[in-house]
Amino acid sequence: MALATYTHPAPFGAIATLNVVTRIETLLNAVSEWNNTRKTQKSLTALTDNGLNDIGLARGDVLNMTRI
Repeated sequence: MALATYTHPAPFGAIATLNVVTRIETLLNAVSEWNNTRKTQKSLTALTDNGLNDIGLARGDVLNMTRI
């Protein structure tokens, strides 16, 4: 005996709600990534040239790295 699966449509508004939640999640991820980049650049620009040289970076590398 084969089992029949019952498929029914999603409840009213479920797809729209999912789309809204997905867009909000995407926005929050973008803001989080921007903030991480901002904090990294702030930390690296606070280092002296000698400190940057110790980790293998030059002053110009800091701006190029955070623009990627």
